[in-house]
Amino acid sequence: MRWLTLGLLCLAPAAALRADDWPQFLGPRRDGVSAEAGVKAWGPNGPKVLWSRGVGPGYAGAVVAGERLILFHRVGNDEVVECVRADTGKPVWKSDYPTKFEDDFGKGDGPRATPVIAGGSVVTFGADGWLHAFELESGKKLWGRNVVAEYRVPPGFFGVGSSPMVVGDRVLVNVGGKDAGIVAFGLDSGKELWRATGDGASYSSPTTATVGGVTHAVFFTRQGVVLLDPTTGDVRFQTRWRARIEASVNAATPLILGDTAFFSTSYDTGALLIKLKKDGAEKLWDSDAVMTNHYNTSIHRDGHLYGFHGRQEAGASFRCVELNTHKVCWDRPRFGCGSMILAGDRIIVLTESGELLLVEATPQAYRELARAQVLTSGPCRAQIALANGRLYARDQKKLSCFAVK
Repeated sequence: MRWLTLGLLCLAPAAALRADDWPQFLGPRRDGVSAEAGVKAWGPNGPKVLWSRGVGPGYAGAVVAGERLILFHRVGNDEVVECVRADTGKPVWKSDYPTKFEDDFGKGDGPRATPVIAGGSVVTFGADGWLHAFELESGKKLWGRNVVAEYRVPPGFFGVGSSPMVVGDRVLVNVGGKDAGIVAFGLDSGKELWRATGDGASYSSPTTATVGGVTHAVFFTRQGVVLLDPTTGDVRFQTRWRARIEASVNAATPLILGDTAFFSTSYDTGALLIKLKKDGAEKLWDSDAVMTNHYNTSIHRDGHLYGFHGRQEAGASFRCVELNTHKVCWDRPRFGCGSMILAGDRIIVLTESGELLLVEATPQAYRELARAQVLTSGPCRAQIALANGRLYARDQKKLSCFAVK
């Protein structure tokens, strides 16, 4: 068995995870890249379904450690955290708590943030601000606190939508409170360890980057880019990167590319690339014509970005861009948005309408290898997960497990 030490995610490994696990948002390194290869093309009916089960509304993706899968969704007036067998879907444990969240724009009342598995714990962040930790083995609640209420966070457009991140023994969250924009909590206790900035909460999830042996926690808040020390909360770099209009969001996760970091948003703002240093960063370039991610994070392979360019409402295009030259290699107009995973030289795409695609990751041309309608109760906005040769995808009524190898 191969094991993965999450060096990019933790200052000290919180738990031993298999290399082909999917323990958090966008996978092991929060970049949408799987350690697996050999995904096969499927026919018009899609890949083989190993199991399916009903779910309540929400946009939280499944996460997997070994043969345990965590599902976070809403059932009635409760937010529900469930552990099921990853290979069969059979229940292991369930925990729930009441919620009163209602989306003001009718975008659904389920949780948005994907859980994280680390250190034998499962951390969830609910739509109305409940941050919880549960024991992975038993489902026992370790602690819980409503950080939106405690830190008097102004209401967001669509509730809480930033997935928490575990770095070592602490949980880092873009809370969005006054003088508590980013807060670290103890993984074991839930106690506040530090707070930093006054930045508002975004819908982007944080990541980490290590440069010259120094680890940065990298956030894309409502105001813009923040790099800080995950141990102390000391801010190392900060710059504004957001739209001028109030009715806008930053939602795509920062993409770490060696010693650079790529940020992208929509609303006539666009992409920003910065060079990371031990003590901060410097701007390399910005453009509103290269890759403007509304909410889905781009994927990088061999110097090229693959992602959704433009506003979701207008029908974003799917394109490949050469990172260094900004050249658009190919573009599929009005493709729409979707979640992606890179597995070897192939990109798995689940569109908002529930179509599952397999696309060759090449700058030469758009090459679609497979397409099938696998889900019908959209919108499908939860991030897909790939673990141990199985793909997990959900809509607003069903979670399905597919054999893709």
